[in-house]
Amino acid sequence: MTAASDEALPVGEPEGDDETPLTLDFTLQHDLAKRLDRYLVDRAPTLSRTQIQRLIDESAVSVNGRIAKASTKLRKGDHVIAVLPPPPSEHIPPDEIPLEVLFEDEHLIVVNKQAGLIVHPARSHKRGTLVNALAWRFRHVSGGSLSGVGKEFARPGVVHRLDKWTTGVMVAAKGDTAHWRLARQFEKRTVSKRYLAVVHGRPEPDTDRVDLPLGKHPTIREMYAVRWDETGKPSQTIYRVRERYEGFALVELELLTGRTHQIRVHMSHLGWALAGDDLYDGKHLRAADLGLPGPAERPVIERQALHAARLAFEHPIDPRPMAFTAPVPEDLRELVMALRARGFQAVDAPGSELDLAALGLTRG
Repeated sequence: MTAASDEALPVGEPEGDDETPLTLDFTLQHDLAKRLDRYLVDRAPTLSRTQIQRLIDESAVSVNGRIAKASTKLRKGDHVIAVLPPPPSEHIPPDEIPLEVLFEDEHLIVVNKQAGLIVHPARSHKRGTLVNALAWRFRHVSGGSLSGVGKEFARPGVVHRLDKWTTGVMVAAKGDTAHWRLARQFEKRTVSKRYLAVVHGRPEPDTDRVDLPLGKHPTIREMYAVRWDETGKPSQTIYRVRERYEGFALVELELLTGRTHQIRVHMSHLGWALAGDDLYDGKHLRAADLGLPGPAERPVIERQALHAARLAFEHPIDPRPMAFTAPVPEDLRELVMALRARGFQAVDAPGSELDLAALGLTRG
């Protein structure tokens, strides 16, 4: 399947928090006078005409910005956008990996992803991913299966993803209808995403909207950067300071877009790199850095101090609002408690939604 957008998640890039679904996005260069469903079968040959028609009925296809019908005749200059479920894979091997499940029904599963777990298989990571763990769970525990996936994308059920070292709430789809309805919500930016992070420095003001275009780093393959040229894609993050410490701050972040490494690049660019994020100028923190007892070199945080704390969306089948929160992992909790012990100031930033106590950060 060919995606016109270069934001589809390729096999060779196993990390990233890019939440852009697989899409076809194109403008017709010729007057075809062909029905929309027939044309999409030609463009996405791994999907049947019945699947394409169902996808159109689900409002996953637009022509010139309007929801289309299967019988819509396409003309030169028509702009077509289709949010697609990936085609079936040959086989995803199951791996028995413990998962913290926050919610599960016959249509979707919500988990609190642990640090160090890559979301989907890639060329260098065929096993040991979240997708492999879900395949094992559905075979041996809860039943069901992940939605279809193309072997060139290798991400069944994966509607969005988190970095390998980012923890927190993720949702995966069990069927194609749930998949593309969830993908549509991410594509339309109707999903609410709130993160917690510990950053270096003193963010000012207490709350602000960061609007900086992002793209791949011009020279370093695994990095992204603020790009003001044609490669930069619109990227918006709202940060809200929740607590200030000596040399650090706890911030709540609201993603308005979902670019790869968006929070990490935005905060680093402004001079407030995430603690532990050595890829973007953050520092790993040891016990001695925070005045903690025990061996001076004991690591407290060796990854980016970033946690996807809350995810809210509409159930894809039974349209009811759903919201899930994930408690912070122990390394991030220890970091926050150590920083508080040296003195802190609570900040009541407008628009904050996360309940710190419910996330395991009760103030003593």
